[in-house]
Amino acid sequence: MTQISVERKHSLGREAARAKAQALVEKLSREYDLKANWNGDRVDVTRSGANGSVHIGEDTIRVELKLGMMLSIMGSTIKSEIERALDKALA
Repeated sequence: MTQISVERKHSLGREAARAKAQALVEKLSREYDLKANWNGDRVDVTRSGANGSVHIGEDTIRVELKLGMMLSIMGSTIKSEIERALDKALA
């Protein structure tokens, strides 16, 4: 099992960051068949072979994802995609 953790600082405030994260999660849900479940400022995401969460803070967003064996071989690519998507969403 591979664990991915990506954190980005932002100056948007919690509510604006949550709105951006929600739009990003909706897009990724459509593209990658993710199931998302919001719980306050955290969204838990799952799909076959992966599960994790996105934590929205006042000045940070942290993505934690665990990949099963089949997706582990794509771990570095998936991490790069998460970093790119976060950077774009927070720009």
